[in-house]
Amino acid sequence: MGFSYKMRLILVCLGIFVVAWVGFLFKSLLLPDSFGLYGHYRADAIIEAVEVPVRHGTNRSCFKCHPFEAKIHKEGLHRTISCEFCHGPYADHVTSDKKIGTLPVRTGKQITTLCLRCHNSQIMARSEAVIKTVAMPDHLRNQQVKLTHDCNQCHHVHAPLNYINRAKQITGLMEKGE
Repeated sequence: MGFSYKMRLILVCLGIFVVAWVGFLFKSLLLPDSFGLYGHYRADAIIEAVEVPVRHGTNRSCFKCHPFEAKIHKEGLHRTISCEFCHGPYADHVTSDKKIGTLPVRTGKQITTLCLRCHNSQIMARSEAVIKTVAMPDHLRNQQVKLTHDCNQCHHVHAPLNYINRAKQITGLMEKGE
């Protein structure tokens, strides 16, 4: 005949209990001890993240040793751009406040290549608005210079309008309000 209704119910409950117990056993064996201590993640991950060496610094990290560039950069249109964007990671240059390497200083076409990361087209903020920027090569055509011209032939790389405004002042072409 088979199992009675009560016996089936007892076996189902026993089965659920065994599955739950095995699940709990595997969970305790597979999950790290710190899991769930501060929420639904491994608490030791916080300690491990703190121990990861810092790879990138802020502009302030660079400015403390490069005051001349800092002054120019802070006054220029590129003041919001990180030094690392052009020069590379801080950790390749300084570790524990000691210089360990030299970051690349771009020249010639390398400078233009860096500039073109942002200045190869106009940036559309919204469908009807363009963020004021310089778009190459239209800029070179508008200035009536050769398309092979490098950006730093007219612009200071840390403050792009410095040379331009100085030239306008010297020639008397500076407009009121500029």
